[in-house]
Amino acid sequence: MKFISWNVNGFRACLGKGFEEFFKETDADFFCIQETKMQPGQAEFLTPDYHQYWYSAEKKGYSGTAIFAKKEPLSVSYGLGIEEHDHEGRAITLEYEDFYLLCVYTPNAQRELARLSYRMEWEDALREYMKALDSKKPVVYCGDLNVAHEEIDLKNPKTNHFSAGFSDEERGKFTELLEAGFTDTFRKLYPDKVQYSWWSYMYGARAKNVGWRIDYFVVSNRIVDKVKDSFILNEIMGSDHCPVGIEIDI
Repeated sequence: MKFISWNVNGFRACLGKGFEEFFKETDADFFCIQETKMQPGQAEFLTPDYHQYWYSAEKKGYSGTAIFAKKEPLSVSYGLGIEEHDHEGRAITLEYEDFYLLCVYTPNAQRELARLSYRMEWEDALREYMKALDSKKPVVYCGDLNVAHEEIDLKNPKTNHFSAGFSDEERGKFTELLEAGFTDTFRKLYPDKVQYSWWSYMYGARAKNVGWRIDYFVVSNRIVDKVKDSFILNEIMGSDHCPVGIEIDI
């Protein structure tokens, strides 16, 4: 099965930049998007072969996630089931017979790490949520996780040591998640590969490939050997992020 994840940085804007063509061409079994920045009914996107699941933030024009799935799930959950974390449309879980699919848009720690304390609470809550899922069935977890885990995952690690997305605290939480029984599929398959999934709109960063790898597919350890490939589609435009994906026999 093919899974795709893409932070579209505004679904309505991305629709005008080739989203539909890529969506059809890639023919994924599951297509997850983050940062939809829209409320229900603000865009029409017909997908006869897919079931659609949308989770919008209460704040208009902000955050939001969605999943397009060829196969109807056994159940759908929105949020983490924790009131303080369930106002920004950041997590959708689809349950299937053999696995859970979790699509997430992780909160940004923001400039000068202004929201780092909240980010830490989110990370702890998410890890416990994933462990609870994993105790029942394997988990396929994807999205814009807003962290470059290791120095190899961004162009300029030294100058970004205290930047949002590369703070010791955020990187440490990602390590804790992996230690709880999960694997970063791209780094597992390509331990030395330098490839990014996000570039600033400033200073021609994408043309110069001055980027960060902050979009991931993470899976439960017990299904990591079923992952046939984990990839980053740098050539796909339409957002400041590019799509990432996996091929997995599950």
